[in-house]
Amino acid sequence: MEAIIYLLRFAFDALLMILILRFWLQWVKADFYNPLSQFIVKVSNPIVVPVRRIIPGFGGLDLATIVLAYTIATLKLVSITVLSGGGFDLIFLYIGLLILIKKIGFLLFVIMIIMAIMSWVVQGYNPTLMIFHQLTEPFLRPIRSIIPNIGGLDLSMIVAFLIMNVLNIMLSSSLPYWAVI
Repeated sequence: MEAIIYLLRFAFDALLMILILRFWLQWVKADFYNPLSQFIVKVSNPIVVPVRRIIPGFGGLDLATIVLAYTIATLKLVSITVLSGGGFDLIFLYIGLLILIKKIGFLLFVIMIIMAIMSWVVQGYNPTLMIFHQLTEPFLRPIRSIIPNIGGLDLSMIVAFLIMNVLNIMLSSSLPYWAVI
């Protein structure tokens, strides 16, 4: 049973990350012709396009994708809880939202770590690094306006990591101990 739960977690998390990235790429108006953007769009189109017929966009935001991501986060919690012998509760709708927010923060954290490592290794133009820069810029720009570069060293990621960890601790404390998935 543990192997099935592990595979379900992996499948739900992979789908959730793809949906979050799709919404995020559209939100920041990232380069649509970038190979990473094309991959995310092509992989997510089979499930997003039918939902778009029911839930239209609003103000330039793809509401269908974010509603689908919330539904996937909630379904992950429900399916794993039921497979573990538990039952459904209405609080799962709230916990599904918290799981979605935590996954967004985790994805932002991973992207910033990859960016930091790639900045040491990659020389010149890299399409993946450009997309990651476009994705993180809305979060790092306000920090950079408060804390400028010090001797060519950008401390905005360190400050962002600290803020994200504080938010993660606050979100984790609002989750029941059994719902940390």
